[in-house]
Amino acid sequence: MTDDILSLAKQLIACPSVTPHDAGCQKMIMDRLDHLGFQCERMQFGDVDNLWARYGKHAPLVVFAGHTDVVPPGPVDEWTSPPFQPAIRENYLYGRGASDMKGALAAMVIAVERFLNKKSQCNGSIAFLLTSDEEAAAINGTRKVIEVLQQRGETIDYCIIGEPSSEALVGDQVRIGRRGSLHGTLTIHGKQGHVAHPHLANNPIHKSMSALNEIIHMEWDKGNEHFPATTLQITTIQSGTGATNVIPGHLVALFNFRFSTALTIQELQERTEAILHKHELSYDLKWEVGGKPFLTQPGKLLTITQLAIKEITNLDPKLSTGGGTSDGRFIAPTGAKIIELGVSHATAHQIDECVQIDDLQTLALIYEKMLILLL
Repeated sequence: MTDDILSLAKQLIACPSVTPHDAGCQKMIMDRLDHLGFQCERMQFGDVDNLWARYGKHAPLVVFAGHTDVVPPGPVDEWTSPPFQPAIRENYLYGRGASDMKGALAAMVIAVERFLNKKSQCNGSIAFLLTSDEEAAAINGTRKVIEVLQQRGETIDYCIIGEPSSEALVGDQVRIGRRGSLHGTLTIHGKQGHVAHPHLANNPIHKSMSALNEIIHMEWDKGNEHFPATTLQITTIQSGTGATNVIPGHLVALFNFRFSTALTIQELQERTEAILHKHELSYDLKWEVGGKPFLTQPGKLLTITQLAIKEITNLDPKLSTGGGTSDGRFIAPTGAKIIELGVSHATAHQIDECVQIDDLQTLALIYEKMLILLL
């Protein structure tokens, strides 16, 4: 089993699928699923490749979801071995995507192969939803596939996302939800002028400092039993002409909220704009919702996940809603129950990204046990 998973993981890592490109990963997986009897459907939107593959026609529908795209490798000369040439060192598999999340994709495929080879009849359906647009804009990927599925009445009951959710050991942590993400682009208007005549200008940098300071020190909420408190981070501030003797005419600040279910998007927007008005700023503010928060409540999927992890690893997983966003934000509004379960996130997006080889087998065994209990 380990050899099968390792072989597939190495083949996937060897595909230089820097987002939004798939570079052949989905074709590789599709060929294996087609051999098992899956009905495979390629869905391409713009430059993004997506795969929807389904086995069976009856409920419940269990979906394995994930992405074949990876983040850029960064400076290649800083890698111990080339990022798209999988390498094994001391029982670790190295390469871009090993952790996030080609290792999990390999474990999913092998788990399904083992499950279907052992079970002649499936009491429900299994599907794969794969995209090459998770690490980038996330516009033409899972979001678009879900729209198609809803239009034709295909309903996902349970969804297992292979994001690297674990901390030190596979199964020590499971994501049961994610915070929402709200982006803001703030433009503060002033008046350009000569630094020697500030009374004839209006410096937007000076004007904005007190307002931005209040925004970054605001306690937005205290979180709740499932989510940590809402946070805000300013990610970019741009102003000036490049000259030391010119007062700039405007300032642009980009910021992001990661918010819990204790607040609504409207409340965040209104409270932010109230601070800007309070400081008498002339501004434009554009908002973009990256995703709403979601949470999987206790029920069959969560119980089975905990049972499978306990049986395979003897661990009692921590239930978490931390981390960044995932494509679960596009699936949750359909009513699907979602958990995120994958390998350790310790090296995700890093130079020399890697995964422990034994963890891939452990993860596949957990996935297989979950299928047995669900179907």
